[in-house]
Amino acid sequence: MATVVGASSPVINVAALSGSLRKGSYHTGLIRSAIELSRGGAIQGINIEYIDISPLPFLNTDLEEQGNKYPPEVEAFRHKILQADSILFASPEYNYSVTAPLKNAIDWASRPPNVWAGKPAAIISAGGDFGGGRSHYHLRQIGVYIDLHFINKPEFFLKAFQPPLKFNSDGDLIDEEAKNKLKQVLLSLQAFTLQLQGRS
Repeated sequence: MATVVGASSPVINVAALSGSLRKGSYHTGLIRSAIELSRGGAIQGINIEYIDISPLPFLNTDLEEQGNKYPPEVEAFRHKILQADSILFASPEYNYSVTAPLKNAIDWASRPPNVWAGKPAAIISAGGDFGGGRSHYHLRQIGVYIDLHFINKPEFFLKAFQPPLKFNSDGDLIDEEAKNKLKQVLLSLQAFTLQLQGRS
């Protein structure tokens, strides 16, 4: 079970990625809510940075140079992932799987050297009847090969279209129960990160 980390405890840095690029995205809204929780005092010892994946080109090894040199946008993205202690994926479900932009970002960061390797991670999603849950299972399969270590509990599948209203017109999370569940995910990710780093 996750425990609240005190103010004097180490700070973990989390890179947060949204698999949806649309304006008003619920998934980007979930990340904004996570950032608010980390900055508003609800959780101490965690710093969350939203990493925009929209500038990344489609994966094309013709864009790579000798010595594993990548386009500037890719290099900047890979550096952000490398510097993070753990990863938060806000993963929509498209056709029972992850979205193309998110898979593209994952693939770029897995090019040699794989900068995902050894990092703890968590998945959150919002959607229809399953709350985007099927994307979790494909993402976990991908994580096996790239050596990501996902928390198992709690799972976060938010049924976005069932009452009460979960998001406002700007895509901001407004449901308090969902915010509390999101907080529990972040606490679990924090505790797991510290455990893997030997800092718990």
